[in-house]
Amino acid sequence: MDHGHQQQPRPHSYPQTQTPPSQPGPFPYFPGGGAFFPAFPGFPGGSTLSPGQHPALLRLGELQGEVTTFAPHVCAFSGLQSDREYKRLERELARLQVEVDQVETEGRGELQAARKRVAGEVEGLLRYLEGNATHPSRLAVEALAQEAQGLLLTGIVEPHRAGLPPGGAEELLEALQDVAMRLAQVKTGGSVPLRKARYRSLTRVCAVLEVLEGTTQVRTLPLSNETHAAVQAINRAMTELSSARCQLVALLMGLSGRDSCANLARALTELQLELDALDVSGDAAVRNYRKQVVEEINALLKHLDLEEEGDNTRRYDLTQNDSIREIEAIRGRVSDLRWEVLRQGIAGQGAELQSLLTRLDEVDTGRNPCIREARRRAVLEVQAVITFIDLQGALWQHHAEQEQNPAQRRPPLEAVWRVLASLAELQAQVLGFDGKRADKSYMVLEELLTKRLLDLDAVDPQGDPDAKAARKQAVKYAQNILSYLDMKTDEWEY
Repeated sequence: MDHGHQQQPRPHSYPQTQTPPSQPGPFPYFPGGGAFFPAFPGFPGGSTLSPGQHPALLRLGELQGEVTTFAPHVCAFSGLQSDREYKRLERELARLQVEVDQVETEGRGELQAARKRVAGEVEGLLRYLEGNATHPSRLAVEALAQEAQGLLLTGIVEPHRAGLPPGGAEELLEALQDVAMRLAQVKTGGSVPLRKARYRSLTRVCAVLEVLEGTTQVRTLPLSNETHAAVQAINRAMTELSSARCQLVALLMGLSGRDSCANLARALTELQLELDALDVSGDAAVRNYRKQVVEEINALLKHLDLEEEGDNTRRYDLTQNDSIREIEAIRGRVSDLRWEVLRQGIAGQGAELQSLLTRLDEVDTGRNPCIREARRRAVLEVQAVITFIDLQGALWQHHAEQEQNPAQRRPPLEAVWRVLASLAELQAQVLGFDGKRADKSYMVLEELLTKRLLDLDAVDPQGDPDAKAARKQAVKYAQNILSYLDMKTDEWEY
């Protein structure tokens, strides 16, 4: 889902944050499952084969059947040109191309047209396969995945292999969170293969983050072996669990050449069975200690089924996610209230806007950075309208006070209020803006807001602390409007 009306801090120089060039969308060559040649008897969608069918049409029908077989595999492929599956598909499609070209048409127009149609279908599949595998967004996903691999290789995997404790846990977590956020910003343009590729990398990075964040949480220290007969076995399980975390990180990020998810799952399950068999009756502390270790084993096991992640469209199409649907419903109501404020004026919308903020706080993000970002941007939309309402109220109150006590006017403060009044007018235009960055109206708004910042810089407080504080607040207000305008045009998507 495209969001050209929300804010995202623009990363510094990553290609994936730019709008990607045009790309293949859903594959167009198979409407309804393959009625390719309705005008030519002998092809699906046409009449049935007859004993007198021309051999060339019979052969083209066979080749078209193979095209139909390969089409779903091509449309579902989300890898790179270096992948084995890509090379297999490319090889098979190239073979089909040659075999189609070899069909003899005897110079007959209807046979030439039929062959051309089949050749076009094969060529379309090849273009689609190559277009997704080499698309800038797909390459950006791969670059970020490799960046995460490098971080984990030096921070977790290599120290574990050398028998050393991992170092810099907090720095590593921050770096991985940054990678996850940049992955969430990669634009897919609705392409299923690109969405799958982004989802696959993102789920693995998020899973690793969850594993590593679990290791930084405060845990109950291992009990002394003398506490209970079962404690020694539980302590040994804790040690094996620490090693399993490192193995899991390596597996999730493709850094383990020999191990497999099945082997690790089997080892963890056996460890779990050993703990379940321990007799910890009569000692609540030992029982709770075992329970904690078993829960950590379960937490690791749930990440080992990620090999099948992304095969179901519901997993990577966040428009079908319940949390996203709730966020979108709230955004829809915010839009209604925003237009109500701009067209009809302020009439008690603030209370409902505050309630929408509460609803957004209750949205379950499931540790998914895409959903967290969607919620954050929705919060900013609500806050922008609330801020506009608050400023209008403050301007009305100030005007009323000045009419009652004109002698109390202070020139520095009045200069700030004049700029605030101008900013309120500009914010109303920004709230109603529905264009793109290339639009002239966007550039005009950006220029006017920048001039208001310069006007505030030119205000001399003359030693008045109130004027100085007011100017600082007004500068922040102007910067927030600029950020909101930037957010509305950054073309962020789920």
